[in-house]
Amino acid sequence: MNQANVKVSFYLKKSEADTNGECPVMAKLNVGKYSEVAFSVKMKVPQSRWASGRAFGKSVAAKEINNRLDEIRAVALSIYSEQSAVRDGVTADEVKSILLGMASEQETLLSYFRQFISKFEKRVGVNRTAGSLRAYRNAYSHIERFLQEKYKLTDIPFSALDRSFIDKYDLYLRTERNLTPGTVINLTVQLKTIVGEAIADGIITAYPFMGYEPIRPKAVQKYLTDEELKRIMTTPLHRQNLYHVRDMFLFSCYTGISYRDMRSLTKENLSLAEDGTWWIKSVRQKTKIEFEIPLLELPLQILKKYSDTAPGNRLLPMYCNSNMNLYLKEIARICKINRPLVFHAARHTYATEITLSHGVPLETVSKMLGHRQIETTRIYAKVTDDKIDSDTRTLNRKISERFSVVI
Repeated sequence: MNQANVKVSFYLKKSEADTNGECPVMAKLNVGKYSEVAFSVKMKVPQSRWASGRAFGKSVAAKEINNRLDEIRAVALSIYSEQSAVRDGVTADEVKSILLGMASEQETLLSYFRQFISKFEKRVGVNRTAGSLRAYRNAYSHIERFLQEKYKLTDIPFSALDRSFIDKYDLYLRTERNLTPGTVINLTVQLKTIVGEAIADGIITAYPFMGYEPIRPKAVQKYLTDEELKRIMTTPLHRQNLYHVRDMFLFSCYTGISYRDMRSLTKENLSLAEDGTWWIKSVRQKTKIEFEIPLLELPLQILKKYSDTAPGNRLLPMYCNSNMNLYLKEIARICKINRPLVFHAARHTYATEITLSHGVPLETVSKMLGHRQIETTRIYAKVTDDKIDSDTRTLNRKISERFSVVI
């Protein structure tokens, strides 16, 4: 349907003329043959000054009225054009609702997104990070560009968000922006967050992502296996800086503490329990969530080895993250680990190989990792389930090779 199917006309509601003979001006909006709606434009005109749907005469008042009527017609046509660009079946009543600001659909996506970012900025450093803020700003830029390039629009009402819009956005990110599946997932998750906030605010009720399943990147194992971990612990590295990086990495493998949080650890974060167990108690820099971790023998040895070598009151001497990752790639090559190795793999190793695989409850691991939601920890639990299944099949194959049973 094009704009030729849309008609906006104006007439006087003579039945409500006042004592001065002035009548309310009404607008009638037709979309196609069967969708029609009328509404007041909040102006009055004397019957004697009205003809052919317009005020006549050369007075300033007549010009202002006609300018306002022209503006209403242009805005109505623009709203219809924007709505029909992203979905079918736009009705006259929906156009009227948006035009008059009568419905909650009047709230637009990018306007609401800007409000979200403005509120988010105030929480950075409290319970949000600057990195997350950058991610949302980036997501906003992608949606803004998508609307401009695909629909020639500067914004859209929330009512225009449906499954078709989501699918087109997904395809645009993959094909025209050439983004990887992982990046597409991140961008659509950020849009989901905005939609979720809008639903919570009562702006929309329909969930446009219903049934949407993005193409997921091929899974890359992020944790080290028990055998790979032993290789890193025992393989000669020949250089002091590699041993240093290895020790910091192993400390994270056996505590689950992230690089950023390790850098900020001080002696005040160490505490001794009544049973003689040493604990690290701190707050995650990323989420401001408290975490408590009992120290196993290996991290205790590393703390002793590097005691008083870090500047200030720090517990551990840490290289910058980029240098750490550079050295870890060299360590992986020496240890014949044929996949990318970065410092964050240590946290995955702690969650998967050190704790969950050995029966530590999910809730306990979640608390030790400092996760805000247990759903985040369930990602590691899924990996562990897959790992257990794989290990079981491997064990079954080995047993079958060793034993032949005749029944």
